[in-house]
Amino acid sequence: MFVLVVGGGKVGYYLTKELIQSGHEVVLMEKDRARADQIRDEIGSVVMHQDGCEGKYLRQAGANRADIVAAVTGDDEDNLVICQMAKHHFDVPRTIARVNNPKNERLFRHLGVDEIISPTRMILGSIEQDIPVNELLHLAALGVGELEIIEAHIQEGSPGIGRMASTLTMPIGSSLFGLIREGVPMRVGPDTVLAEGDKVIAIGHPDCEADLRRQLIGEHVEA
Repeated sequence: MFVLVVGGGKVGYYLTKELIQSGHEVVLMEKDRARADQIRDEIGSVVMHQDGCEGKYLRQAGANRADIVAAVTGDDEDNLVICQMAKHHFDVPRTIARVNNPKNERLFRHLGVDEIISPTRMILGSIEQDIPVNELLHLAALGVGELEIIEAHIQEGSPGIGRMASTLTMPIGSSLFGLIREGVPMRVGPDTVLAEGDKVIAIGHPDCEADLRRQLIGEHVEA
């Protein structure tokens, strides 16, 4: 497999090293000459000192035959441009982009980036595990479409306690598809009655979060 990595920061550097060690063909593009020279001294001639935002340099790097282009620079705008050119000018089968600002994730998906890696979102999801349970937890963003998997912890005072799932007015574009009760995963059916302590797993668009919060947690639940 041929992978074109754009961005020679720590992410791009270690990604390239791992791919080489796994036996893949790799080219790493880095626009800063000093950084490119430094990486070249360590991992060899696979490093190109060129700006991956320019189509002619992407072509020189082999984008027209790449199986994957991974744009992992520290600049979201650059990563989007790189993926757009890779997909629409070079017909690259799969594009992967690093997204630093979670607010940009929806735009990246809308414009057809195949996979989004958000360090901010990953760290936030980990931190949220320690936030009081009246918060919604973002478990994962789905790779296809603009959907997220969200967990809501039902606690004392929740408007959902004692209600059957079928009676909840779920926002358009969202659905309950499972819950964890006393450590045991369960399927959510129309007759499932929500109970205090349940961890309800929902899937929906990010815009549905406010409605999900009102339906499952309430506005003024005490921790």
